[in-house]
Amino acid sequence: MQIGGLAEWCHWVPHFRYSFEGFDPLLHVRASGREVGVSPKAAREVCTSIKGLILSDAKKLLEDVIDLKKPIAFRRYKKKAAHRRSLTNFHAGAYPAKAARKILDVVNNLEANADFKGMDSERLKIVHAAALRGRQVKAFTSRAFGRSSPSFNTLVHIELIAREV
Repeated sequence: MQIGGLAEWCHWVPHFRYSFEGFDPLLHVRASGREVGVSPKAAREVCTSIKGLILSDAKKLLEDVIDLKKPIAFRRYKKKAAHRRSLTNFHAGAYPAKAARKILDVVNNLEANADFKGMDSERLKIVHAAALRGRQVKAFTSRAFGRSSPSFNTLVHIELIAREV
């Protein structure tokens, strides 16, 4: 522990790590959005849909979702998802515009990081896209007769890693 240094007063600050194994700083570029206030369900499905895409194709897909032109397939959490006839490989889907907007911010950050490293942003392919549950913000709404109802909000960590192809 340093005296008078940074480690003395910020021992409570979380130290985030990435869940991607085998990161090479010469080959990969990464970006993350930590504790973002979006639905974990929607963020997981959007990240699954952009994984493996070229960066420009991922940006186009996210912009189409925000404009309600193209739905995202809900593969895991699909019990209450309606059918979308414009989906080709799956039946259930939705337009998670808020999650797509936040993930588009992380994609733009990823592109800026790649430009800073000197990589060609036209040749970047997303090799890792993950949405992990973060901390839970607990709040209570007061009700009649001294009761209260919980209204919890789960935050999300978004991780993106790309590689030049």
